[in-house]
Amino acid sequence: MATRTQNRSSNRSSSSRSSSNGNRSGGGSRSAFSWSEGAAPVLGAALAGVAIGVAANFGRKFVMQSMEAAAGDWDEILAAEHDMALAIFDKMLATDETQTFKRKMLLMKLTHALDKHAHQEEMVVYPALREANETAAADHLESEHGYIKTFIFELNEMGPDASNWLEKVREFRQLVSEHAHMEEEEVFPRFKQDMDEEQTAHITSLVNRDGFWMA
Repeated sequence: MATRTQNRSSNRSSSSRSSSNGNRSGGGSRSAFSWSEGAAPVLGAALAGVAIGVAANFGRKFVMQSMEAAAGDWDEILAAEHDMALAIFDKMLATDETQTFKRKMLLMKLTHALDKHAHQEEMVVYPALREANETAAADHLESEHGYIKTFIFELNEMGPDASNWLEKVREFRQLVSEHAHMEEEEVFPRFKQDMDEEQTAHITSLVNRDGFWMA
């Protein structure tokens, strides 16, 4: 009886050792965190795809901002952006209630253009205006950016098929047009005439830098 008990114990121990050796040699189950042999190419392809996407995005930003930088100094760049925004407004006003998808796409494009433009002005130009004792003008212009955001919110809320959509777009365009006129015809020329070439180049580089990241 004792001999049979010892034999069964010996068999279980031998079986356990065999199973353990099999797992260590690769015949058993893998850890949840281990990689299969085919995982490396898949991971490499995924990382390559991410790298290509990042590079393409930077390339797009570079092209877009390079085109704007070709306009000239900082005030000319911002004036060109005004013209681009107003052109989008005109396309919006040329739509009807059946073109809801087109209206949505144009509103998205306009929102991005105005966000980028506002960022450049609020982070570079308006602070520079305040340093040049143009605080009242900077505060007024920046407050109008708040109303611009309100118009964007209202257009998104009312939907592109609303009966008064074009009327709201028309009011919005008028605000942006008057805002652009004040900057281009009054505030910016007055500010720029007191700047030397180095200061102009510095503000231009900052506007281009912030425009690149927001493009």
